[in-house]
Amino acid sequence: MAHAAQCYIDGRWVEPVAPRWFDMVDPATEAPVGRLALGNDVDVDRAVAAARHAFSAYAEWSVADRIALLKRIVARYEARVDAFADAMRVEMGAPAAFARTAQAARGPAHLNALVDVLDRFAFDTQQGTTRLRLEPVGVCGLITPWNWPINQIVVKIAPALAAGCTMVLKPSEYSPLSALLFTDVLDEAGVPPGVFNLVNGDGPGVGAAIAAHPGIDMVSFTGSTRAGILVAKLAAETVKRVAQELGGKSANILLDDVDLDQAVTRGVAGCFTNSGQSCSIPTRMLVPRHLMNDAAQIAKRAAESYRTGAPDDPATQLGPLVNGNQFERVQALIHTGIDEGARLVTGGPGRPDGLTRGWFVRPTVFADVTPDMTIAREEIFGPVLSMMPYDTEDEAIAIANGTDYGLAAYVQSADLERARRIARQLRAGGVHLNYPAADFHAPFGGYKRSGNGREWGEAGLREYLENKSIVGYGND
Repeated sequence: MAHAAQCYIDGRWVEPVAPRWFDMVDPATEAPVGRLALGNDVDVDRAVAAARHAFSAYAEWSVADRIALLKRIVARYEARVDAFADAMRVEMGAPAAFARTAQAARGPAHLNALVDVLDRFAFDTQQGTTRLRLEPVGVCGLITPWNWPINQIVVKIAPALAAGCTMVLKPSEYSPLSALLFTDVLDEAGVPPGVFNLVNGDGPGVGAAIAAHPGIDMVSFTGSTRAGILVAKLAAETVKRVAQELGGKSANILLDDVDLDQAVTRGVAGCFTNSGQSCSIPTRMLVPRHLMNDAAQIAKRAAESYRTGAPDDPATQLGPLVNGNQFERVQALIHTGIDEGARLVTGGPGRPDGLTRGWFVRPTVFADVTPDMTIAREEIFGPVLSMMPYDTEDEAIAIANGTDYGLAAYVQSADLERARRIARQLRAGGVHLNYPAADFHAPFGGYKRSGNGREWGEAGLREYLENKSIVGYGND
């Protein structure tokens, strides 16, 4: 495991001052695959000092130089794309095909989007005799989760680099391999010493130190709402900017004019994306009440067609959950769904047949779920779909909006204008009509307890910029 025992500070791989060892485990086999050295607050101090020292010079880089840097990063990433896919297959159990075509592919997609944004972005504009200037916010603390390791790392690092910021990254201790590999890519691409720094660690040991550090000007966090609240409280002491992408419980409204077989089948696929370990996937399927029984049978057939198994098997569609704690949480929520009276259509507690080791979950579908049930309110983070009946469009909108979350929502209809009308009434940061392809320029983020701020594309870049007004600047 290259560099698993080291931090990356000021352009060099260095030893943590007092490492604590974390055992990395293959979630498909529960077998150890290596040990990771976790840093502490002293390592964060070292990394922040390097980032602060590098900031003034890097902030003056021209836009053309930043674009050239991002392009070099893309080229070196693409030369290692198979290694990134292998890393995510091992560290989080992503099936090989999904790791290659979805997980690993997100890195270049977001980097190229930022190149496109920078190519046309105006950092200076004129308003009368006032000059409006956008400048880098400073040193950024970046804290990322395990479920989409490279995606979440790149959507923070790329805009920070594009803006002229320097940074300290703490990736999840459950998915460090892809972060270590990306650090090598940044080094090879010529990111100046101190501009990017990496300290591995857990939330209490390193994440908290980053959030509270007086030398950090902004913290960008992706993770659970519970952890996001702690980050915000720690950051408040130094009045630093906080951008957060947190949990979700996204509704998928199927209107009565859809092709039911297609809408339900694709909805199941969306819910099972990344073995259900995604914050923005459609986990609540809202179905007209008179179509519920038919929809449930379609969902049953779709769910039972999924092959769960070893991530290195090309036929595998669903891999394991990332760790034992996540497995136990999902199992408990499945039991809760049964106990509270939801109709179990397929799946249920326990591992899939034939799998005795690894944190695999049976693809599960519940029907006749009501808004008061736990599985309708709490983020499950596993391959578990909750199907909920409704009688009118207004009721569907109320159910969709009736959670603490507001990250994403989905609407399916044969009438695009009807879908648009409903989309405008949904309290979510991103609404997806008729299962569209991903748009890497579209702002990504949520309402309510799904966070604040936005990532992806131009909106992501703006998070890392400060507004300056130079009044009396003149007209030239």
